[in-house]
Amino acid sequence: MPTVSPAALRWTGPQGTIDSEKRWADARRLLNDDTLPTADRVAGLLLILYAQKISTISRLTVDDVVITGDTVVIAFGTSPVTLPSPLAALVRELVATRRGKAKIGTPDDVPWLFPGGQPGRPLSDSQIGMRLHKIGIRPQQDRSTALFTLAAELPAAILARMLGIHIQVAVQWQKASAGDWAAYAADVAQRTHDQHHPKAQP
Repeated sequence: MPTVSPAALRWTGPQGTIDSEKRWADARRLLNDDTLPTADRVAGLLLILYAQKISTISRLTVDDVVITGDTVVIAFGTSPVTLPSPLAALVRELVATRRGKAKIGTPDDVPWLFPGGQPGRPLSDSQIGMRLHKIGIRPQQDRSTALFTLAAELPAAILARMLGIHIQVAVQWQKASAGDWAAYAADVAQRTHDQHHPKAQP
């Protein structure tokens, strides 16, 4: 419909304090604490490492995950992401063992990575949110921290393709984090130059 214009994107900035130390502490805990359910660990890690919304996590299917040998790739956007080995092992385990509370339906005929209690349905957003809160993850605030950090490290176009977010949102986050890609690239180049040409110490 050429006469219809898309609604303007509204964005109010990071939700809460940006706490990078908590982000990494939570990531280490979820990667190493095998007393927690695998599904909760994976959902939490996708949120705090890859800034995925709960609504996106709940609708992931096994088709979004490609396992080839030791490599595990997951698609959030148009550019698939290769997962690092600790998380890759957890996702591999989840794909093999996922099972909801429904009495019918098995891993072979349920497409959802996070199957729910109703046959053929994924876990609801509210259920995932409650489970994440229970293990100490604050979905809105922790996702803001992840986006803020990633936006400072990656150009907006790559961020959008990798995370599956709108390019304008990626640009806004990059501006908020002062993640000017040209300045970042210049800084990396300067650091590399300094390593090869150290200044004389006084």
